[in-house]
Amino acid sequence: MEDQLTIGEVSRRTGVATSALRFYEEMGLIDSHRTVGNQRRYGRSSIRLISVIKAAQEVGLSLQQVADALSVLPDHRTPTKRDWSKLATRWRSDLDQRIDALVALRDDLTDCIGCGCLSLRSCALFNSGDRAAAQGSGPRYLVGDERPQTA
Repeated sequence: MEDQLTIGEVSRRTGVATSALRFYEEMGLIDSHRTVGNQRRYGRSSIRLISVIKAAQEVGLSLQQVADALSVLPDHRTPTKRDWSKLATRWRSDLDQRIDALVALRDDLTDCIGCGCLSLRSCALFNSGDRAAAQGSGPRYLVGDERPQTA
């Protein structure tokens, strides 16, 4: 039992709230066992696993993405350095796509600064692909009527 930690000890050691630890457990990200008094006990290896979860969240991955990645580890074992390398490689393409999307958003935002949000015709953020803009400014559709209206 001395290599087992209470939920409070795990929380203090990892900086993760006890409620989050219970949620991780519900999601199957970490495991615990119960004492005769029905208290949770975690193995010391849980600290490393929680660190992996926190690192993955830090780079923007969802808990579901983490759960999916960890599910391939045999017997829910704690990830090794080699496992982490495989997980990181697996997540890299997703992160690269998100970085590309953020760069495009940043570039569109830079272009948008000049319009002062006064031009829905040219706003790349909120009005991309606007077909009605070709008909001029002002309202073009009536509620329930999708035919273009003349101003």
